[in-house]
Amino acid sequence: MTLDPGARRAILEACDQLRAEAEQVLMRLVRCPSTLGNEHSALSEMGRQYEALGLKPFAVPTDVAALEGHPGFSPPLIPYAGRDNIVAVHRPREAKGRSLVLQGHVDVVPEGAEDEWTTPPYEPAIRGGRMYGRGAGDMKAGIVSYLTAFRALRLAGLQPAAEVQMQSVIEEECTGNGALACMVAMPKADAVIIPEPGPGLPALYSAEVGVVWAWVTVTGRPAHVRDKQAGVNAVEAAMAIWRRFEDYEREMNDGSRIHPSFRGVNHPVNVNLGTFEGGEWNSSVPTRAKLGLRVGVMMGNTAANVRADIERIVEEARGDAAMKGAKVKLEFQGFMADPCVFDMQAPIVRMAATSYADLTGHELRHYPATGLTDGRFFQLYQGTPVACFGPDAQDIHGIDESVGMDSMHDITRTIAVTMAGWCGVEKA
Repeated sequence: MTLDPGARRAILEACDQLRAEAEQVLMRLVRCPSTLGNEHSALSEMGRQYEALGLKPFAVPTDVAALEGHPGFSPPLIPYAGRDNIVAVHRPREAKGRSLVLQGHVDVVPEGAEDEWTTPPYEPAIRGGRMYGRGAGDMKAGIVSYLTAFRALRLAGLQPAAEVQMQSVIEEECTGNGALACMVAMPKADAVIIPEPGPGLPALYSAEVGVVWAWVTVTGRPAHVRDKQAGVNAVEAAMAIWRRFEDYEREMNDGSRIHPSFRGVNHPVNVNLGTFEGGEWNSSVPTRAKLGLRVGVMMGNTAANVRADIERIVEEARGDAAMKGAKVKLEFQGFMADPCVFDMQAPIVRMAATSYADLTGHELRHYPATGLTDGRFFQLYQGTPVACFGPDAQDIHGIDESVGMDSMHDITRTIAVTMAGWCGVEKA
């Protein structure tokens, strides 16, 4: 739909008026330490934000029994009781336009070594035009952008002339099951916007790898260090298994295996030893060690195939000299996610890209991501086009994570204009 110039101007002026308020909302969200299992404070804040928009929030549970047969389901790490996703729906007086989902995840990864942060990770601070704090970039700024965009329409005396779903979901960082639950529970919309952060600059996701999480537990035979040779060192055995995954990573990044959407991207398939637990005492041969692995999945491959590769690698490692009879247990919990290519010619994607360019004078860079987003669910399993783009974030998952305030404002304005053009508008 063509947006009336006067309405467009009023919406953009409202975005400008709301900028300071948006920064305060982001600070409130960053203060919520919403790591895995601790999302309640952020979900409650999102409920309050939806109510402030005049909407009625409601819970969407993540029901394992209902979802585990879905091809997008991943085996969870912890139970879902008390961790329901929060959703709100705007319904127009007369539906004339196209419906839209505005979605974002409230969960954040652990802060790491807190003493390495310049300011505490859950005490947001603005320095040099950037807000610092865990989750500021990934992806609470994007959530604030869509909230503020909707609020701007209301401030301009308007509202979308189509249904708009707002979804605050959990576990984007480990399973995506929160997004899957909402997608299954809610009516199919005409398009989705997910304001995930760009890679240090504003970007539009064009593709993303899949991911499999695996856990390898090795049990050796403990002994006093004086009888070291009589023991089986579980840590050494576990590291022998890890070295095989380093070889696998090199194999998966061979140019012949890289999908055209990732051409020019150096090393797109990453295998990460993310967690390690092992040993009991410096003077004892360690009994047990556990590896937490994240294995990337390139387009043309599947999560199921990579799972089979992991099983094969672990089985082959049993013959290594370092194992010497150690027992090995392999488990799959967390991501079992397939890769995804987004439709960059979809009308919602083109509208968002055009809106951003018109408003800023710059292009949204196309970004084939070596990580993943919840956008895959809508694209792969529902056939709903997804515009996944967001503000410039730096050091996500690292120390001193931050997001640019100017960039967040640009994304707010882009979402507001895109939502108005996509859904149409009516008087509020």
